[in-house]
Amino acid sequence: MRLPIYMDYQATTPVDPRVVESMLPFFTENFGNPASRQHRFGWVTEEAVESARALIARSLGAEPREIIFTSGATESNNLALKGTGEALRQKGNHIVTVQTEHRSVLDPVRKLEKLGFQVTFLEVDEQGILDPDRLRAALTPKTILVSVMFANNEIGTIQDIRSIGTICRENGILFHTDATQAAGKLPIDVQESKVDLLSCSAHKIYGPKGIGALYVRSSNPRVKLAPQMDGGGHERGIRSGTLNVAGIVGFAKAMELSIHSMNEESKRLTVLRDKMLNAVRAQLDDICLNGHPTSRLPNNLNISFLGVEDNALMMSMKDVAVSTGSACSTADPEPSHVLKALRLRPERLHSAIRFSIGRFTTGEEVDYVVARVVESVNTLRKLMPPSRSSRTRVRDEATIGRGI
Repeated sequence: MRLPIYMDYQATTPVDPRVVESMLPFFTENFGNPASRQHRFGWVTEEAVESARALIARSLGAEPREIIFTSGATESNNLALKGTGEALRQKGNHIVTVQTEHRSVLDPVRKLEKLGFQVTFLEVDEQGILDPDRLRAALTPKTILVSVMFANNEIGTIQDIRSIGTICRENGILFHTDATQAAGKLPIDVQESKVDLLSCSAHKIYGPKGIGALYVRSSNPRVKLAPQMDGGGHERGIRSGTLNVAGIVGFAKAMELSIHSMNEESKRLTVLRDKMLNAVRAQLDDICLNGHPTSRLPNNLNISFLGVEDNALMMSMKDVAVSTGSACSTADPEPSHVLKALRLRPERLHSAIRFSIGRFTTGEEVDYVVARVVESVNTLRKLMPPSRSSRTRVRDEATIGRGI
């Protein structure tokens, strides 16, 4: 076992060596521009891109022509939200999303608000689940789009995407889901779930950074998007720009590997995750699991260690890479907006740590991290003992947490 230990797989993942191997020829030998259709160099890369497009489409239950390559999930989310808003402005100006969405969804819809759109930010329950009835009640004749994350990047909670898609389809409203944390980890079928737009990214599934995709339904209903990047008409005119061929090839290989090992890997990660949670619970009092206990990603643990500041705990474990929330919000000193949306008490908000394990995590590493966590929490609690009234609130919260 080598230090430091990486347990921040939901922020990004190391590129699988098999993915790197698949990409290498497209940096030196097969370097052509796939839009250069006048010679063999372009033909080779165009074939590679279309092969990758077909593979990614199959993994989502989509058609190849419905996959638009982007620079990542942030661009995919922006294109889905802003592109839909602009294209359907004459039909309506109401968008519905959820308070626990990623910033790459929340920030674009707030930008649309400034442009005159009406946005409803739905609440979730204390475990991060959106009540479908709450969604149904929020819809109006002017609603054109609903955006709900498939699986949360901080607390791991998985939404009932099929029910949400059914509600949207019944009301003639487009449904977008940010599936960045779900693609390659959970079974996805855009047809069964009635998803119209879906965002995903390679670097969450052991692929390269800088490449992602947006699924755009081509029929029943056909989704029209206003391009947000002009200049050449690439990707069916929806997203101009020279394609990142090596990245696209790596994305497809990463997706292929993830789909092939999904069931086995999910079971393995669930065992490690539960082993970690149970070991921490056995050795520490006053901890709370944040998120849904069972409807959650197999590699996610978000735990509040009551009576301990989150940043202090991270700093005391410099040989373990964990986080307090999304990697896209690390400069924000405020508590996680996701945890705040769960309406947790301050003790839980300021003591939450996200552990996310992955393909290269071992049982030995889990044992080491548990020991470091227990040691650090006990040390910090001795240095910063809470008041008696605070301790009472802490124990109340812990009791609730153990029931989650």
